[in-house]
Formats: sequence, C-alpha cells, structure tokens
Amino acid sequence: MSLVSKWGPRVAQSLLGLVFLVFGLNFFLHFLPQPPHPKEAAPFIEGLMASGFVFPLIKVIEVTAGIALLTNRFVPLALTLLAPIIITITGFHFLLAPAYAVPIILLVLELYLAWSYRAAFAPMLRARVSPTASAEAAPAGQAATAR
Repeated sequence: MSLVSKWGPRVAQSLLGLVFLVFGLNFFLHFLPQPPHPKEAAPFIEGLMASGFVFPLIKVIEVTAGIALLTNRFVPLALTLLAPIIITITGFHFLLAPAYAVPIILLVLELYLAWSYRAAFAPMLRARVSPTASAEAAPAGQAATAR
C-alpha cells in the first residue's frame, strides 16, 4: 500500500473537515474578519440572510459535517451533505465573487474523497433498486428479530 493511498484520504478528510468546521463556526462566533463581497454578490448573500434560516442551516450542516470528517464518523454522509454546499461555493466564486483557488481546492478534496469512499456510494448510484422487507434487510446468516 502506497503512502498516498494510506494517508491521502485521511489528510484530505482532515483538511476538508477543518475548513468547514472553522468557517461554519465563524458564522456563529465571528472570530475571523469577513471581507466585503463584490456588489454583484450582494443580492445573493442578502437573500440567504433575509430568509432567516437558510444561512444558519447551511452553517450548522457545515459544522456538523466538519466534525464528522475530523472524527472519521459518517464520512460518506458528511460528503453527501457537503456536496451541494461546495457546488454553491464554487458557483458563487466563479460567477459572483471571482476567487478560484479555494473553491477548486474544496471541489478537488470532495471529489477525491468521494472516489476514495466510492464503495459506500455505489448502492445509491444503482439505476433500479427495490425496497427490502425487514426480514430481507437482516445481515446474511441472521434472522430478523420479531418486534
């Protein structure tokens, strides 16, 4: 096993987790200064803030997913929750507030981790899946317990 395949996912996971934990917490605790946004971005940011719940919800998801990544718990779920946030960050910085390095890094980390955890995503990417009954959902060799 190469050094990259052994440590690469863990390093990427830690970096992505740290970014979302820090910037998610910053929304609530204000420990980092916020640079002004270009005037083109103002309606977007103001709309998120005016809703009263969208931006705080996004930040709670960021903090929760960041903690999950840093503690190596529910990593595929955390990556799934962060995917639309990263897409929005990328679109925001490519279209409204030009800055390319950070969104590209976040996108690369997310895609690398999604590839690293592809076995966890494979079942939900099947074109057709049938629901399972409770007896069928039991692990092989174990009968479902009566409720």
